[in-house]
Amino acid sequence: MRVRDKMTRNPVTITPQTTIADALALMREGNFRRLPVLDKGKLVGIVTDRDLSEVSPSPATSLSVFELNYLLSRTKIGTIIKKQQVISISPDAYLEEAALIMRDHEIGAIPVVEEGKLVGIITESNIFDAFIEMMGLRDPGTRLELELEDKPGMLVKVSEIVWKNGGDISHLAVFHHQSGKAHLVLQLRNKDVDTVVNTLRENGITVRSAAWKGYA
Repeated sequence: MRVRDKMTRNPVTITPQTTIADALALMREGNFRRLPVLDKGKLVGIVTDRDLSEVSPSPATSLSVFELNYLLSRTKIGTIIKKQQVISISPDAYLEEAALIMRDHEIGAIPVVEEGKLVGIITESNIFDAFIEMMGLRDPGTRLELELEDKPGMLVKVSEIVWKNGGDISHLAVFHHQSGKAHLVLQLRNKDVDTVVNTLRENGITVRSAAWKGYA
């Protein structure tokens, strides 16, 4: 899956001349947590709700409401954006690359740039949505959790057993462990999987759980 498949397209943006007050209003109105900053169409930064809260006066300030509003309406975004290279990603990058960048840099979103133009933003929520879709968590089906030897050919073996016994795989994920074992999570469209489960066990594959989930 590529970044373009899950990114939020045409995100709301601001410029360095946007005031903190206006940026805060945009975040509240759109329920955003971050806003890309464009200067003459070029991405120059990204501002988060945390950035704005850090530069906003605290509730303990001695300033009046009018003074606070005046301060926020006069301070420009350009004065608070970090003077460093903005991390961005191509829409054709793999989604897991975006997840790795977010994890390594401890950020919650990455602007998506194509040929120098901002075309979207990929957020942690988009990554979560992709994970939910990959695991089939919103789809009805029977979830099988298997434990097997982590060696070549095992995935083919499991797939053949499932197929030959009438199973219909809709989702699949593999988790590797240092113990030399692999946990394989399958979701089948079938409700009755007794034959599949019994045949897997007969072939030395541990079935840790098998449960139907009917919610959509």
